[in-house]
Amino acid sequence: MRISSADIIVTSPSRNFVTLKIVTEDGVVGWGDATLNGRELAVASYLSEHVVPLLIGRDAHRIEDTWQFLYRSAYWRRGPVTMAAIAAVDMALWDIKGKAAGLPLYQLLGGASRVGLHTYGHASGRDLPELFDSVRATLEEGHRSVRIQTSIPGVRAVYGVASQAQSTGERYDYEPAGRGSQPAEEDWDTGAYLRHLPTVFEAVRNEFGSELPLLHDGHHRMTPLQAARLGRSLEPYDLFWLEDCTPAENQRALEVVRRNTITPLAIGEVFNTIWDFQHLIQAQLIDYVRAASTHFGGVSPLKKIMDFAAQYQIKSGFHGPTDVSPIGFAAQVHVGLAIHNFGIQEYMLHSSLTESVFDQGMTFVDGFLHPSDRPGLGVEVDEEAAAAFPYQRAYLPFNRLPDGTMHDW
Repeated sequence: MRISSADIIVTSPSRNFVTLKIVTEDGVVGWGDATLNGRELAVASYLSEHVVPLLIGRDAHRIEDTWQFLYRSAYWRRGPVTMAAIAAVDMALWDIKGKAAGLPLYQLLGGASRVGLHTYGHASGRDLPELFDSVRATLEEGHRSVRIQTSIPGVRAVYGVASQAQSTGERYDYEPAGRGSQPAEEDWDTGAYLRHLPTVFEAVRNEFGSELPLLHDGHHRMTPLQAARLGRSLEPYDLFWLEDCTPAENQRALEVVRRNTITPLAIGEVFNTIWDFQHLIQAQLIDYVRAASTHFGGVSPLKKIMDFAAQYQIKSGFHGPTDVSPIGFAAQVHVGLAIHNFGIQEYMLHSSLTESVFDQGMTFVDGFLHPSDRPGLGVEVDEEAAAAFPYQRAYLPFNRLPDGTMHDW
């Protein structure tokens, strides 16, 4: 099973994706996701200029050895560009191994631990009536848990509110990165947010009852003390989790949050390696691991971190919006189906244009997501369709406070 070729496909159906195609000497094709939102070409170049030349002639079955080689031989390692490139290779090799065995990936990881994955969908609104309509639509799609995001009085634009216009004038149901030469500037007021959000959750609970699992994403915008205050103020509304409540570079910041609230915490979508989680898991400062296969080095480290987390009764909550391609998403759905300590899976539908490029075998029935029983990852790429959507430069927005200070978006 020697690797004979590897190619990078950059395509932009609704948003930019970077896909790695690995082919073995006997014609088996493996696909991997290397998408890094807003920095896609950096990963494409890393792959084409530095990684692909190292793959030709290697044994495709030696997944762990190849992962360690790409990680350790770079010397200056880690970081989102390096880890997204390694992730693409890792996924593609698992895809090849599954196809060679005639088995879906989850069977190679130990088999299914459940019939399907419990998901949560996204609901948002500029006001309560719009938010309530969005919650109802999300439940009608089949989700049994709902993430709640809302506009804030006095703030023009807020992450996660799909109906607000981007700089392009479009909704960002599929992609908050605005296409163009410069990122969009948005505003932020933490005090207004902390005052308003509990009133929104009170209204949602009054409208939809106490049993619907509700989630919220703070998107790294609070200090540890502000995050603790929010977690405590949301305790009466029994959140499933509060996500990314404070910037995660300082892992000990979560100690302040944990000491001051019993609201469950999820974090990790911007993490790149298992070492980023080490203290958080050992000190039991979080309840859910938010890592994404594409930014975390692929299937292999995702399975390892969840085995480590299982010792501390910490569950998965893998990142799953549309900046993870259908390939990367399928990879983590397979992991979620196989591991014992699965928690919940974020699930956001891709656009119809994206679906025309990526053929997914995945199913979503009666509120449960399944990766399919196709061999490997279960996703194939229509290269002709991909070529019809060339790359377009796009940037995620950034925030400034009322006095003009740069702030986390």
